[in-house]
Amino acid sequence: MAESTVTVGYHASHEQFPPGLLLDLAKRAETAGFRGILSSDHFNPWTPAQGESGFAWSWLGAALQATALPAGVVCAPGYRYHPAIIAQAAATLAEMFPGRFWVAVGSGQALNESIAGEVWPEKQERNDRLLASATIIRRLWAGETVTADVPVRTVSARLYTRPPEPPLLVGAALTPATAEWVGGWADGLITVAMPKRELAEVAGAFRRGGGEGKPMHLKVDLSYARDDDEARTGAWDQWRANVFPATVLETLREPGEFEAMGEFAEPAKVFGKIRVSADLEEHLRWLNDDIDLGFSHLFLHNVNRGQVEFIEDFGREVLPALTG
Repeated sequence: MAESTVTVGYHASHEQFPPGLLLDLAKRAETAGFRGILSSDHFNPWTPAQGESGFAWSWLGAALQATALPAGVVCAPGYRYHPAIIAQAAATLAEMFPGRFWVAVGSGQALNESIAGEVWPEKQERNDRLLASATIIRRLWAGETVTADVPVRTVSARLYTRPPEPPLLVGAALTPATAEWVGGWADGLITVAMPKRELAEVAGAFRRGGGEGKPMHLKVDLSYARDDDEARTGAWDQWRANVFPATVLETLREPGEFEAMGEFAEPAKVFGKIRVSADLEEHLRWLNDDIDLGFSHLFLHNVNRGQVEFIEDFGREVLPALTG
């Protein structure tokens, strides 16, 4: 059974809902017992059917003001965002809302980052840019004046507004190899739910690489509705293009390309990647398995459109059982 130190949060999917509605959902989630927010940060939706792409950083300020919840965001510095801009944005939120904001950084996807017009690099180069960006962000938070050369150029950057304590800088990883690498420099890990054995490999690699004792965050893609058929239909409609390997998804550039990939999705793979069930006890068992692997921060993303029933039902039945 879960320990009381576990935090269960709500994932705010900017690709699927307009920001005004997402703000209402975040407030509903807080009332229902969710104790954190994870925000996506997309320039494009995954598919045209999702249909939204609000600017996460504007929304985060509103969400932190409208709720008392801590909040985090996953972004990719070094492309459409220079790392100095991420450092400034995060420092501003952390100054206004002490102890309530954290930021995760990853190597990115062409869907969002290629709009900057650069050639989309191979994975190793993206990792090099990510580590360089993380180093720049940390130096700026420490009050340094930063000048750096390749792979990410910075000239005489300095942050004049900084919080007393810098926010956590979490590393995003989808594979054991990346998780092990992230363990050496990040303040924590964020990954996505996957079959238990695969998730155990990612968690173990993070600890082995230097992450022992650091917090591990998990974004849980699920599809809940009060009827199994509705849960399956919602997952298929909204998320079937997201179940292909990262090596494929990170290179596609436009929502239409994801939509085309979704035509090749196999139901068994879709429903093997997404936790689809109308049974709250089944969701509870899955989440307890995540906690047993050491994940202390779970952010639940109901991938279908039925957000209100999900928030209400999980708030009434699942969250109390997980957090005591």
